[in-house]
Amino acid sequence: MTWAAMFTSSIGKKLVMGITGLSLIAFLVVHVGINSCIFAADDGAIFNKAAHFMGSTILIRIAEVGLFAGLILHIIQGLMLEYQNNAKRTSKYIVTNASANSKWYSRSMGILGTLLLFFLGLHLFHFWVKARFGGDIPDVTIGGTQMHNMYALMKITFQELWIVVAYVAGCVALCWHLVHGFESSFRTVGVSSQKYLTLIKNAGIGFSIIVSLAFAMMPIALYLGWV
Repeated sequence: MTWAAMFTSSIGKKLVMGITGLSLIAFLVVHVGINSCIFAADDGAIFNKAAHFMGSTILIRIAEVGLFAGLILHIIQGLMLEYQNNAKRTSKYIVTNASANSKWYSRSMGILGTLLLFFLGLHLFHFWVKARFGGDIPDVTIGGTQMHNMYALMKITFQELWIVVAYVAGCVALCWHLVHGFESSFRTVGVSSQKYLTLIKNAGIGFSIIVSLAFAMMPIALYLGWV
């Protein structure tokens, strides 16, 4: 397959979606792991040190650029595939009953992805933009190193109920998006054995629920004062 076909053909778009999807799944593992540090009973010390490491290490900053590039490519290819699928559904030819052959979330990846895009914009505005480009973030000194107190920023941000509700809604959309996307990514990159696909599907459901629930519990816990 040529590089041009990778971004223009239907198979190429799905392959790009699969590869970028797997990279984003790997990022979610790292992200949820770091964010879960807020539950340590240390007033955010471990979380702040981890956030400072991620924001001050040059190799991670370079990888961050690649992550954003992959995310943008994932969104663009996803929207293009959704447009193509919608065009096929409006065809005059006889088509099979979609609801009888696929789950609702697999037919709604475009809608779920759009909801996630709005959620991502909100999340970047609240944390990433302020951390990278300056904002009203208090500083804290840990182990002799001065750094942004991202834990304090999280506590301040999640005192607004509408923000908590928006984040939880985003986590629900993420869960359904992952339930389909997890298995689909592996299938797209060449996993064809039904034995492994069944295992991947079950693992994907568990992964989707655990990761999304962990993300949702963070704003809820901070709002209710549990941490």
